[in-house]
Amino acid sequence: MTTASPSPLAWALLCLLGLIWGASFLGVEMALTGFGPLTVAALRITTAAIILIAVAMIRGDGLPPTDSPRGRRIWLHCLGMAVFSNALPFSLLSWGQEHVTSGYAGITMAVVPLLVLPLAHFFVPGERLTTRKGFGFIVGFIGVVLLTGPGAVIGAVNDDLVGLARIACVTASASYACGAIVTRLAPSGPYLSFAAAGLLLASFIIVPVALLVEGVPAWPDMPALLGVLYLGIFPTALATVLLVYVIQSAGPTFMSLVNYQVPVWAILIGMVLLDETLPPQFIGALALILAGLAVSQARLVRRPG
Repeated sequence: MTTASPSPLAWALLCLLGLIWGASFLGVEMALTGFGPLTVAALRITTAAIILIAVAMIRGDGLPPTDSPRGRRIWLHCLGMAVFSNALPFSLLSWGQEHVTSGYAGITMAVVPLLVLPLAHFFVPGERLTTRKGFGFIVGFIGVVLLTGPGAVIGAVNDDLVGLARIACVTASASYACGAIVTRLAPSGPYLSFAAAGLLLASFIIVPVALLVEGVPAWPDMPALLGVLYLGIFPTALATVLLVYVIQSAGPTFMSLVNYQVPVWAILIGMVLLDETLPPQFIGALALILAGLAVSQARLVRRPG
């Protein structure tokens, strides 16, 4: 059961999650200095899988059962989570950040809850796309068009793959949205158990692909190693544990507010630490996307106190 009003601790953890996820794009930039994009995704996922499986075992949750139809259905949803919430988007974002700025990649993450709206309308009972939600989606979608339009690439690396990289980042957001629906429709059970199983399956998928395409990586320099460790430990493993607490204590609607923070942190960190510059199109696109989210969720968010 969730509390009627989020506690100060829930608000603090929400802000911390926004910072951790916003800094993940810096982690990717660091990791790419010594690893290929698929290897970055594989190392990130495998590290987090080991940590979360250990946490799930220590808590007594373990992995989902396999000896019942319900258990096998849970594993099927875990496979969907493995593909759409881990292996595919992590790979797309890592490859995309070879050609676009971390700030740009961070902005595209604001698209995730926007794309959840039409998907939920068709796949989640009771989540109808009302007039208000539809208007919010249209406003936000205009921002997505601006974000991926020709004028939005100023400040990104100027090569022939920039356009594809922008599409890859937005596709990663669409993948996250699909993963959210898969997770929402999964049978109820311990979230850590579900997440650990999803990461385990994701590692089974991405590690062979990374080895086949990029081979066994050489020992990297310290920045790349620190980048991979950060990605695996903080935004993938620790953030999942914090996410469980916030959802259980304050509810999933409150948790959705983190989507407003991630692109802002990604932009600030990119500007301060990576000396990235952002054209006006980026800011305008982000403003439209966040405005669309605000309209679609305006009557869903409870204020503290």
